[in-house]
Amino acid sequence: MNRRKFFRNGSFFALGTALFSPLGVNAASLDFDQSKKNKKAKNIIIVVSDGMSIGTLNMADIYLNRKTGNGSNWLNLYKENKAVHAMMDMASASSLVTDSSAASSSWGGGVRITNGALNMSANGEKHLPIWQKFKKARKMAGCVTTVPITHATPAGFCVNNKKRSNQSEIALQYLDLGFDVLMGGGNEYFAADKRKDKRDLYSEFALKGYDVVTSRDQMIAATGKKPILGVFNNGGLPYTVDRNNDKELEKRVPTLAEMTQTAIDTMKHSEEGFVLQIEAGKVDWAAHGNDISGLLYDQIAHDEAIKVAIDFAEKDENTLVIITTDHGNSNPGLIYGKNVDKNFDKVQHYTHSNEWILNGFNEKTTRSQIKERIDFANNIAISNDDAQRILRYYKNLNIEEGIYNPRHLPFKVLSEIQGKNNSVGWISQSHSADYVELAMVGPGSHLLKPFIKNTDLHFLMLEAAEVENKF
Repeated sequence: MNRRKFFRNGSFFALGTALFSPLGVNAASLDFDQSKKNKKAKNIIIVVSDGMSIGTLNMADIYLNRKTGNGSNWLNLYKENKAVHAMMDMASASSLVTDSSAASSSWGGGVRITNGALNMSANGEKHLPIWQKFKKARKMAGCVTTVPITHATPAGFCVNNKKRSNQSEIALQYLDLGFDVLMGGGNEYFAADKRKDKRDLYSEFALKGYDVVTSRDQMIAATGKKPILGVFNNGGLPYTVDRNNDKELEKRVPTLAEMTQTAIDTMKHSEEGFVLQIEAGKVDWAAHGNDISGLLYDQIAHDEAIKVAIDFAEKDENTLVIITTDHGNSNPGLIYGKNVDKNFDKVQHYTHSNEWILNGFNEKTTRSQIKERIDFANNIAISNDDAQRILRYYKNLNIEEGIYNPRHLPFKVLSEIQGKNNSVGWISQSHSADYVELAMVGPGSHLLKPFIKNTDLHFLMLEAAEVENKF
């Protein structure tokens, strides 16, 4: 078989081999196992930190180095020369700044589409999603995420839809398509008492042979012999920092690493192999809110899922692990100052997200109560003036529809107050046009060039697994 023939017009391999990686190391010279060059990837695991700016990756590594002395699993792959890595251009068909649906669809369908759609071009043309291609090749396929399982990133690998917002419809598409693992949040898209059509999708998935689980204990007790649908919350899952400091949430909601392990255990015995997407979706949500504890602890949860994937791949030796993000968001980072080291270390003592903090206030909250709650969550004492800045937002709360901040809470104000104590700065509350980090370990990783377009990743996965692009 000619393993290069999957790339249309040879565009991927036309990229200059003389280009260099971000750390100045030629990808072709990296010291990875050369015996894997001609080995097929039986399995593919792609681990995505949604909305991860490079500053987020850096801060997580710095945080872990200073707290544990070990750094992050992701950057340790670089430090130990175990991964091939590159930069990837994530522009969509409609903008230099992509959204998650267009980004995931570029990988999923191999075509750049407009923001807001899922594997459908503006003219209505549908592009078959890659997990459907692998299912047709008799591989098992699944997705796990910390946001609704019907959200943009998992959906981009799985379905065609005009709008990413059609999440109730996407849940029905999952039912018809029969993916083997689906785990995350999004109860409102499956429960009869939440759906407008009153269909009980939990019962319908069970009738199709799924283990349907709604708690961590149920997930752990699942047999692994059936496909699994796990939905653990309305909307997204709780932020990791909140879960880790709430015994009820710890008992009810699994971690991303635990979901990853369950997904692998469910599919690892497939004779034809499996493909799995893992998404730390709330990294993006935290970035929209300039929420440093939400961001860092969910990035670390992503890093723990990387370890699960790498540990399996090292034992299996037939698994390609891909680690990346779909776009930057808000571009946070540490800001120079004489106390930056000491200030950033304070985040180690944060026990709750800014979402938890701000949702604890209302129009009757007093200034002293605001100071007390922030001190409890962040171990910092804020001034009366800063407490008053926050309080004024609760006099006329604007309740509107939306995902990231429907109540228009003062996330930016709180992050500015925290920034005086933790030395973290943010440039915005929106996506950015960053080229993103992309790392690969295992069979097929030698195919990666130092700089690629997002759509090239679609064809690289097909080639690595030796799956014909004929569907």
